Amino acid sequence: MNLVITGRSGRMGLAIAEAIEANPDTQIHGTHDEGEELLPLLEGADGVIDFTIHDFTGQLLADAIATKSSLVIGTTGHNEEELAVLHEAATNIPIVFAPNFSVGVNTLFWLTRHAARILGNERFDIEVTEMHHRHKIDAPSGTARRLLEILNEETKTSYQDNVTHGRVGITGARPSPQIGMHSLRGGDVVGDHTVLFAADGERVELTHKASSRMTFASGAVRAALWLREKPAGLYDMQDVLGLK
Repeated sequence: MNLVITGRSGRMGLAIAEAIEANPDTQIHGTHDEGEELLPLLEGADGVIDFTIHDFTGQLLADAIATKSSLVIGTTGHNEEELAVLHEAATNIPIVFAPNFSVGVNTLFWLTRHAARILGNERFDIEVTEMHHRHKIDAPSGTARRLLEILNEETKTSYQDNVTHGRVGITGARPSPQIGMHSLRGGDVVGDHTVLFAADGERVELTHKASSRMTFASGAVRAALWLREKPAGLYDMQDVLGLK
């Protein structure tokens, strides 16, 4: 499978190149970086793996539709308008869009959903923490946002009304529907995520810690291979892993 890498000079771009070269079923068709033209690279390519910045996604989608290229998008931080464009593009081409391509993190997503169903938020208080390297530009991470979405779905709460980002000052007693979100930045941390369910007398902690970007890169290549022959549509890593 001939793949194009966008953001080739970034940390994930370098890791994806290594993962493509390590897989006997894939090869690098071309690479792209900021300021370069993408469309000519897509001619003859089977798909694109994109880990760049959210305001590049619109151009990526337009060029992919023009060449009927499948997309694996790991970029995070999109606003509502950008997400709407992405959803519309998926009516024309197959796209895997996920905040995290690690098999372990997607297992964390699955475990979080089932733990929330069992434990609920009446007796258990729920908190989410994430930590990344000092260079990460968005907070909370896309993975943490997905964890919050799962928790909101299962506890009938909302991100806008029930998620609080950190606490300071005289905050008063913690309301039971509240979900705490805490983002830490420092050093070279690849990505740590914890979901905490705390009740009187007991607590449950679900944690995933990534020590290498190759876990994400290998998952992205796996997603690209899975997309072959798939019809137009918007998929995520849970689809790729058969967890739905």
